[in-house]
Amino acid sequence: MKLQGFGTTIFAKMSALATETGALNLGQGFPDSDGPTAVSDAAIQAIRDGINQYSPGPGHPDLRQAIAEHQQRFWNQTVDPDSEVLVTAGATEAIAATLLALCEPDDEVIVFDPTYDSYAAGISMAQAVIRPVTLRPDPTSLAGVSTTYEFDEAELRAAFGPKTRLFLLNTPHNPTGKVFTSKELDLIAELCVQHDVIAVTDEVYEHLVFEGRHRLLTQKPGMAERTLTISSGGKTFSFTGWKIGWVSGPAELVAAVRTAKQFLTFVNGAPFQPAIAVGLRLEDEYYHNFVNDLRAKRDLLCAALERAGFLVHQPQGTYFVTADITPLGYEDGIEFCLELPRRAGVVAVPSRVFYQQAPEGETQPGNSLVRFCFAKSDATLTESGERLKEAFQ
Repeated sequence: MKLQGFGTTIFAKMSALATETGALNLGQGFPDSDGPTAVSDAAIQAIRDGINQYSPGPGHPDLRQAIAEHQQRFWNQTVDPDSEVLVTAGATEAIAATLLALCEPDDEVIVFDPTYDSYAAGISMAQAVIRPVTLRPDPTSLAGVSTTYEFDEAELRAAFGPKTRLFLLNTPHNPTGKVFTSKELDLIAELCVQHDVIAVTDEVYEHLVFEGRHRLLTQKPGMAERTLTISSGGKTFSFTGWKIGWVSGPAELVAAVRTAKQFLTFVNGAPFQPAIAVGLRLEDEYYHNFVNDLRAKRDLLCAALERAGFLVHQPQGTYFVTADITPLGYEDGIEFCLELPRRAGVVAVPSRVFYQQAPEGETQPGNSLVRFCFAKSDATLTESGERLKEAFQ
């Protein structure tokens, strides 16, 4: 069975445990407040205007136009809204449809480990093979300073081979919070071109960069014709339940993904599509305030975790922070997270679930790391910090 061993996601399990225990849920990646009223009002108006039936297969024309405008406005990337943009049921479907459309059995897909869990499942459904390259925190990082996760260049080069079909890149990276540098993207581009590999970039946290700068792999030499760029409105506008995502890139690759997508959800979220178009056209002030607000929340939670005794790996982007539980006397993150709701009234996610299985005889990476989400109210983050400090100090 292709999905044997995947089962229910850890996020669903931990959210259920939060409900059962009444704990504060810093595990699953969703905000605890809604996004801009201009966007939600647009969805309500779309429903009242009768935009409630199947949308066009590629997506609502106004949303596709807004996506093209967004790519030009923020990243100086030109895409044709009619042939180079496809609206999907969130970034998760975009990734799954891409894998199903472009991979043949036994093709290899390179990812950075730790890896968002849907990647491995999607690769398995496509009957492809995952090839992880491990990201490791810089051992010289200091507490209170953004942690740089690094990969070994030789390990990355060795991952490419005759069966390599896709390179699946997430930047900013969940769960580490790494923002890939221009030099790192240069190396990835060089290898993709050298081995004639298609790149797929998951950029759902593109507007949540606290240090460094978000860059598009598709703009590196030789990459425009071989890169699919994926994003969504869920994280940027705090409407994660709407599941409105998109993929953009060369027309022939987008057409292949659309073929797979039409047999998954066909179309989705008709009234939410024009609403996300409104969000993409919000003034710069919204985007500035959005990232500044989340940066302050990051700093608030990181400081609270340090006071509680964790070794904190402060992220450069996303709205997640990973922390090492070894200073608290724990080594097993799964055991720790299962105990945490009852001991401290807080829910986290064990980072172990994001790592591929280590080869026999090698130490399993990520065992002592846990992930917290800081896209919550300041009151929730402060209370969580107090509970953790009381439980472990």
